[in-house]
Amino acid sequence: MTRTTLLALLVAGSLIGFAGPRQRRQADNTPGSFDYYLLNLSWAPEFCAAHVGNVSSSECGPAHHFGFIVHGLWPENNDGSYPQDCGTFSPVAQPIVQHMLTIMPNRGLIQHEWARHGTCTGLAAQDYFNEIETAFRKVQIPPEYRNPASPVTAMPSEIEQKFAQANNAPAGAFRVVCSQSDFDVEACLTKDLEFRQCGRRLRDCSANQVTLPPVR
Repeated sequence: MTRTTLLALLVAGSLIGFAGPRQRRQADNTPGSFDYYLLNLSWAPEFCAAHVGNVSSSECGPAHHFGFIVHGLWPENNDGSYPQDCGTFSPVAQPIVQHMLTIMPNRGLIQHEWARHGTCTGLAAQDYFNEIETAFRKVQIPPEYRNPASPVTAMPSEIEQKFAQANNAPAGAFRVVCSQSDFDVEACLTKDLEFRQCGRRLRDCSANQVTLPPVR
């Protein structure tokens, strides 16, 4: 789902059981039954510029200057299907939430990602969020996208190529996803968190060029 939809739900307090707009067919919901991970990194300045004053998220607070943050680590399958909501769960413990806020700066998002996606990994909550942090730290952000002081314009394919090169990853290991209010880079990883080619049915950015607003 887009972060616009998700954050609106977080503010409204209605998360569990929501069927988001991802259109690919759902897979076997047996925990641990999936082929690879999809790490979604979202460009915070793009989201915050489009939602000034409308979203309750520390991501956009004046005390923070985020670039790429984690939206989620999602189990995926090679055929384009994906599991979600894979069983009963307890809320994420507050020490874990507090620790993750440096890379996932929204408490509601952290709880949502565990409920919707983490329960499908077969991992305990602590282990799932350890995987998220490890995956995030593994991705090397190309220099021009780390902390730009002015807007950066590029073709999606150029961004994907630069991410692949910076990470010595195979071609097709990164995908750019864009909308009117979101810009995301997705990295495809094995269950051992090694870069791999993404499944062909993942969505992609159809724009000829995208412009990333600067980190402020």
